[in-house]
Amino acid sequence: MAGLLWSGAQAMVLVPPVTVVPGMEAPARRSVPTGTWVPVGSGEALSLLRVPRACGSSCALVVVSHPRGQSAAHLRDSASVAVLTAALIHAGFAVLLSGDGGPTSWGSPAGLAGLGEVHARATELFGWSGRTYALGLSMGGLMALRSALPGAPYPVEGVALIDGWVDLRVAWGSALSRREEIMSAYGLSDPPEDLNPAWLARTWGRRPLLVFGSPDDRTVPFARNGEALWLEAADPDVGGLVRLTGGHLGGNRFTADVARQVVVFFRVLEGRR
Repeated sequence: MAGLLWSGAQAMVLVPPVTVVPGMEAPARRSVPTGTWVPVGSGEALSLLRVPRACGSSCALVVVSHPRGQSAAHLRDSASVAVLTAALIHAGFAVLLSGDGGPTSWGSPAGLAGLGEVHARATELFGWSGRTYALGLSMGGLMALRSALPGAPYPVEGVALIDGWVDLRVAWGSALSRREEIMSAYGLSDPPEDLNPAWLARTWGRRPLLVFGSPDDRTVPFARNGEALWLEAADPDVGGLVRLTGGHLGGNRFTADVARQVVVFFRVLEGRR
């Protein structure tokens, strides 16, 4: 996919969950090594957590949801995505590269439930501040947005989107291959509107959003996804709508300037506590 580069692989050791037996005192919070990606979860929920050395006793978590056909490992090995994650880590945010329930989960309820379990496990492993933010790339926009709406397994304070799908119905009608993947992910022949993150966002009120996209994008129609979402569901006092040029997930999405804007957005939300 344009703009995303990856190579090689790294050995991974799964981090088991911390088990709390009813009636017993909860164990002390476990810590993970800083400065390295640590696997959390397994199978299609396999995700990768990195905690900054600057985290100290407490830091917020940014969950990054991947494009179609990819995985947490793809994001880890992408030189382009590393521009964004490195900026977040340098700014003191822990980063969770989400497996999202598989390469073609399309923000499904099963994928969201799996992410909820991974989030619960990951936040036991470092000094989590209790605050979570989401960053969605392409297909990952559906998962990122859905995680910030009522009924999600954990609260999300703000969402950043880069060329993100957010309207499931538009994705459904855009190509037969996408329709087949959505049918498989949702276990339904035609997912109803109340499973559509864009419809839910419009229904449930305005949220902090930072949206990047381009009218030149021929993969994800910007006017019917990120742009429409911003106009209909964004909190106008924070974040913004950033119109870029060029095709889907092009190199200008993964620059120091874009990374800076994402970091500033999450920092502003941190300051709103």
